[in-house]
Amino acid sequence: MEPSVPVGLVWFRRDLRASDHAALYHALRECAQVHCVFVFDTEILTNLPRADMRVEFIRESLVQLDEALRALAGCAEAGLIVRHGLASDEVPRLAEALGAQAVYANHDDEPQALARDARVRTALAGAGRRLHTFKDHVVFERSEVLTQSGAPYSVFTPYKAAWLRKLEPFYLTAYPTERHAHRLARRPPGERRPVPALDALGFLPTRLSSLRMPPGLHGAQQLLDEFLTRIDQYHTARDYPAVKGPSYLSAHLRFGTLSPRLAAGLAQQLSLAGQPGAATWLSELVWRDFYVQILAHHPHVATRSFKPAYDAISWESGPRAEALFLAWCEGRTGYPLVDAAMAQLNQTGYMHNRLRMVTASFLVKDLGIDWRWGERYFAEKLTDYDLAANNGGWQWASSSGCDAQPYFRIFNPVTQSEKFDPEGRFIRRYLPALAALPGPAVHAPWRARPLDLAEAGITLGRDYPLPLVDHDAARQRTLERYAVVRAPG
Repeated sequence: MEPSVPVGLVWFRRDLRASDHAALYHALRECAQVHCVFVFDTEILTNLPRADMRVEFIRESLVQLDEALRALAGCAEAGLIVRHGLASDEVPRLAEALGAQAVYANHDDEPQALARDARVRTALAGAGRRLHTFKDHVVFERSEVLTQSGAPYSVFTPYKAAWLRKLEPFYLTAYPTERHAHRLARRPPGERRPVPALDALGFLPTRLSSLRMPPGLHGAQQLLDEFLTRIDQYHTARDYPAVKGPSYLSAHLRFGTLSPRLAAGLAQQLSLAGQPGAATWLSELVWRDFYVQILAHHPHVATRSFKPAYDAISWESGPRAEALFLAWCEGRTGYPLVDAAMAQLNQTGYMHNRLRMVTASFLVKDLGIDWRWGERYFAEKLTDYDLAANNGGWQWASSSGCDAQPYFRIFNPVTQSEKFDPEGRFIRRYLPALAALPGPAVHAPWRARPLDLAEAGITLGRDYPLPLVDHDAARQRTLERYAVVRAPG
């Protein structure tokens, strides 16, 4: 196929890889010369903490992407152009400077991203240029999986069944970017700069390098290879925070350093070979697509409940609510599993998936705090933060979302602790003040024998807080609070 466009520009966003990349592939097929750009968008960066693991993860991933593009091109002068500013200004400006007739990017259905893309499309069109976008972040998006009546699904189980029925090899085929890689262009001399350092972007280094979250293409491959050695146990091990059960690939799926087609293809292949762990992982990848299509069809969920009736719930407010929320954020609730989970989040930028459900349920249904408060906190702290998944998880926990748990299902943080951290290994790792407590006492220190507390050197209220609330009493208040919605679920 002869190129029909003289010069094209590929705009990388949440797809930081050079292989199996939809927009890059289409640009290489259609354009005689292809430039590549990533913009550190100040519209996003301005609102982030100065030490933010996501920014460092992206920055380190871009270094590897730049290397991969130059290797793909076989030319040291090719590679990634990096800009720092408003993306809605920088992309049209760069397209003009390069003489690009078209910009290629992959879809992003977050409301803020859609508004940004609309501004870019308008600016490009005003100069006679076009913005082409493609599916890349998920296996199935938008309206690809619909009910027989042509409506989007709002219940996961039938969505998953339809998703699996549709999953043919075509949808898992990688985009062969290598085929036309010779069309990757040399960067103009003024753009042959290395990826900016964190301080040049106004950010500080974090603990990323000391955590088990290696960034970039190499990090994704390393974690994937390691996960595949234990994926056969994923369906059971993933529930226990003290063991190496999860894939730890969520940040790589979020920033596109791992192809969702590759992940789903491996999961399907191993699932068909009879591995239950792989089948469970595939189901988790389907959940990811499910929440993305929910956000695309129901953008109001970004600020309001999927089920409007749940917006009538009266949440705690005022200084008391703010104090409870701060204690939850800082891991001072008096419930060890909740506090250990929050310590994990605050220290590492990651939280075990089961603990995301437990901590969310505790905030909403034990403390009576609006789910949006917790959603915002996770959005600030999680390295793998993704609006669709985070919002979907919080609305699931608060029972306000699509296919959410019934409002009367309320996690008991003590029984969850006893079941999923039976020896208290996770709790002791993140709450060293409780490390010397014997056996069952670590799950509920207020029930411990005075002698055990004394021998462990713990005075409740000084070395570890007393519970903020009584779970049984809080559960009753929640049932009364949710009575406004009447029907369960």
